[in-house]
Amino acid sequence: MASTASFSLDAPTVLCIVFSLSMMPIAQFLSKKLVPAHRTRDRILFFWHAYDALTHIFVEGSWLFECFFSYITVADNHNVEPFFLNDPSRIYGPAYGTRPSSRLWQEYAKADRRWAGPDLTVVSLELLTVFLGGPAAIYICYLLCRSSNEKISSKSRGGAKATLWLVSTMLATAELYGGFMTFAPEWLTGSSQLATEDPVYLWLYLFFFNTLWVFIPLWVLWEAAKELRGAFVAAEPQNERKTQ
Repeated sequence: MASTASFSLDAPTVLCIVFSLSMMPIAQFLSKKLVPAHRTRDRILFFWHAYDALTHIFVEGSWLFECFFSYITVADNHNVEPFFLNDPSRIYGPAYGTRPSSRLWQEYAKADRRWAGPDLTVVSLELLTVFLGGPAAIYICYLLCRSSNEKISSKSRGGAKATLWLVSTMLATAELYGGFMTFAPEWLTGSSQLATEDPVYLWLYLFFFNTLWVFIPLWVLWEAAKELRGAFVAAEPQNERKTQ
């Protein structure tokens, strides 16, 4: 278990939390603008994937930026292998930056110390999340707009819907896998890097900001399974007629 000071609410901390949560009203605004009001489930799906994309690209993307471009220079004998970017003369990570994004991740690192520097497992996962997961979520938002657009042909809407559930299933599965690979090492080592003793760090930073990417992807997979079952049930009578 990581030993940290208790949570303290100051102006920089408030700004970090507000920035992290600001993606939600943006996603809500886009869902209301781009998806018809009577398609409630599509609006929820759009909201989630818009929030997902914004978080991956802008919030988690800023962490990758800090990992690659924030550093301090040290003597060779003060660093140990393996060297991030194979550079023994530098120590990388948000902990050594001075930008607003550095401060954001310095704050989150109070709850999970791995995010203060370029933890290799997390960096590897975030490269996939930012550069594949984020664009995939944007593509799902586009497909939701297509599938809910009653001005285009039913064939086009059906094609968009089929692709939507395929891609959303893949993304939801990837989100669950990424979450497991992020926290399983900690579970196996007694949460050595996590500040589980402070309730704010535990329930807001670690639980709330991470379990969203557990519960909602599970719901997406449930909805995808219902859509898949419905499509096969509807198609079965036609298959029976063809074989007669």
